[in-house]
Amino acid sequence: MARKNLLAGLVDENIQGSTTAASAYPMRGASKSMIRSVSELAKQADAYLEGEQVVELDPGTIEVSFVADRLGDDQEQYRELVEAIRERGQDTPVLVRPHPGKDGRYMVVFGHRRVRVAKELGRKVRAVVKAIDDKTHVIAQGQENSARANLTFIERASFAKSLEDLGYERDVISSALAANAAAVSKMVSVITRIPSAIIQKIGPAPAVGRERWVELSLLIGKKSEVVSEVLSEPGFSELGSSERFERLFGALNAKGKPVRKTGPKPSVRSWAPADKSVSVTLKDNGKTATLALGAADGSRFASFISGKLGDLYEAFRKSEKGD
Repeated sequence: MARKNLLAGLVDENIQGSTTAASAYPMRGASKSMIRSVSELAKQADAYLEGEQVVELDPGTIEVSFVADRLGDDQEQYRELVEAIRERGQDTPVLVRPHPGKDGRYMVVFGHRRVRVAKELGRKVRAVVKAIDDKTHVIAQGQENSARANLTFIERASFAKSLEDLGYERDVISSALAANAAAVSKMVSVITRIPSAIIQKIGPAPAVGRERWVELSLLIGKKSEVVSEVLSEPGFSELGSSERFERLFGALNAKGKPVRKTGPKPSVRSWAPADKSVSVTLKDNGKTATLALGAADGSRFASFISGKLGDLYEAFRKSEKGD
């Protein structure tokens, strides 16, 4: 018995099998059919593959999606995926569509990393090929990645802004990200306030949640000179992504301190007896002077001086008068 085609209704195809429209995509607006859990979202993503023929494709014929959803791969996780596919093969097929602008080529809808792994290992890619339009593409890509890719807040926000820039309505973005209108609005506002160059410098920041990104977005426009200083610090790029966020956030969120006027550089004089049993250092900036005593006899000599401060001050006064 043939398996039910769960993708039926997602796209309409004519006799030749080409896509004519995607007006019947499963989501009709975030407020009416918002996905309530990751497991439901995973089932929705699975529907794009269920009942479809799996073929093997040359990864060299497959190009990336027209909209990015990651700010950079976690290399450790990627290497684990490479080893898993090397040992067990590719368990789950990717979803591709015939490339809309290039004959004989394909575009990834979801499964970018599996395609990269296949190319690295010199293997064919197990794939489902489905003729879908751009709107269905972004919904499928977003649902799959929301269910399985564990995208960070800023990656989801970047994806939302990219879709908006491409002209998609908020209901489509909400469906792709399984997020309500308020959440999408917050994502877009954050990504709008923070320049893309800064986001690229920080990266996905997996340990940083929504509220911290909101705070950063409110701080970032007020202290642009601080931002430039932090991003250009030696070693900043060597930090982990979440650490880069915290370094910038900490610098921007530091409480204001009064600006101290710079005075003349203090003069420093030192003295020690021949046996080096005590060391004396005097720092004088013209208004205040600091006397530091060290070495073996430093503490006892300090006590000796403090016991004779009265006599020493009187001697000082007489020397000032020239007596």
